[in-house]
Amino acid sequence: MKELVHTPSNLNKAEFWAATFIYITAVFYLNIDAPGSNEHLFDEAGITFHYYSDYFFPQLIKYTCVYLAFLLLNFKVVPKLLTKEELFKNISILTATFLFIWLVFGVLDTYAKNYLFNRFETEDETYDYIFTESAVATFRLLLIMGFYTFIKYTALYLLTNTEAIQSRYRIITKDAVSAFVLWMVSMFLLMIIDAEGELIIGWGVVAPFGILLYCFCFYYLIPLSLGNQKPLRAFLLRVFLVLLVSIVPVAFVGILITHDPEYGMGLSTFNSSFHFLITVPLVWALYKRQMKGKAEIHTLKKELGHSTASFDFLRSQINPHFLFNALNTIYGTAIQENAERTSEGIEKLGNMMRFMLQENMQERISLVREIEYLENYISFQRLRTDPNPIVEIKSQIEQPVAAVQISPMLLIPFVENAFKHGISLREPSHIYITLEVKDKTLYFDVHNSKHEKQGTDPERDKSGIGLINVRQRLQLLYPNKHELIIRETGREFFIHLTIQLT
Repeated sequence: MKELVHTPSNLNKAEFWAATFIYITAVFYLNIDAPGSNEHLFDEAGITFHYYSDYFFPQLIKYTCVYLAFLLLNFKVVPKLLTKEELFKNISILTATFLFIWLVFGVLDTYAKNYLFNRFETEDETYDYIFTESAVATFRLLLIMGFYTFIKYTALYLLTNTEAIQSRYRIITKDAVSAFVLWMVSMFLLMIIDAEGELIIGWGVVAPFGILLYCFCFYYLIPLSLGNQKPLRAFLLRVFLVLLVSIVPVAFVGILITHDPEYGMGLSTFNSSFHFLITVPLVWALYKRQMKGKAEIHTLKKELGHSTASFDFLRSQINPHFLFNALNTIYGTAIQENAERTSEGIEKLGNMMRFMLQENMQERISLVREIEYLENYISFQRLRTDPNPIVEIKSQIEQPVAAVQISPMLLIPFVENAFKHGISLREPSHIYITLEVKDKTLYFDVHNSKHEKQGTDPERDKSGIGLINVRQRLQLLYPNKHELIIRETGREFFIHLTIQLT
């Protein structure tokens, strides 16, 4: 449907072949539509009936004329009229086309309705009657063409602007827009085939009411009922009351159109019964299916977010397995040479790499392991900053009492950011880190000084791989279960994070 709507050439092809199919079908049925030939009217008038000259060829020419006129107007004239291109020329073509149809219909009906010459006193009266009837038929074709054009371009507008309409009017769903378009097409077809008036009126009332009921249920009734212990029963009760109240206004509309109280009440009763037995269960099933689909999409997004974050972290390492083995070799050498600070740094770096290679791949890990990685990272950075008296690093990290889990690598980006932008070995700098868990809620704060990078620093214009990534991961992994507050001044940077853990 989307490809058909957004690609004009595809839509034109569909219209062309649909019109061609209808034309060929109509011509085919001319051979078997003997009752439609009005042969008995010729017999009553005492005129010899000739099937081909009095029925087949006049109808064939009529069908061909209407078919060609539709192709001309639909694909050439109407699009230019709507864009106000060459208005006078195209209005003239439109007028000439229907005048030609009227003339052709009038001439052909002098053969197809030859029996009428015995019903009027003069030939002039017969011709007046025939050409008047042809004018009515031509005007009916004009109305049908106008109705078709209205339906076509209204449907195109609705289908191409569904998202914009839904964003502005939340109660209108995409399914409702599609259903409304199908309803307009069905009304057009009912009018084309000369369906009974009661059928057209009934469908013209029942279908739009069903679309409105669908939107109202999706937007209001079902979400309102989901909070009950038995949501389906609550939903059925509410929708039953809505349908009960609607009986009177629907009956009034039916009576207003048909001036028949019995038909109006019958239509209203059928409308409420039909929607309660058919539409309401269908709406409930579609809503549950949509909820299931959204849950699956959320799960996939969460998994994708975790995989992407893991890849971002691992991508920053150059062959981590090789580096890990190399660190073991360097660590052994540092021990042999009594380089305590060097061996300590290598050991902590190795522990962090082991964490990233193993536990970072899991969906959830123990908070204790996440804290261990965090402390290794802080200790590793202290090896660089502790000898400098103008740099102050304070961390107050409490071990959790209860066994709680967390998604890996959520906390370290904030600490990485603090050390990257908050430490200067030439200016006073500070980093304060606190972490505690109360009632399975994590409270994490990082407060650091802020220093601009030097112009020659390759990291000057880079924000690091942490904050954007972790913000997205928090939204996916802990929706409505976290709070992230970031404040920044000219010289300091603050983050406050709370997470409801499991």
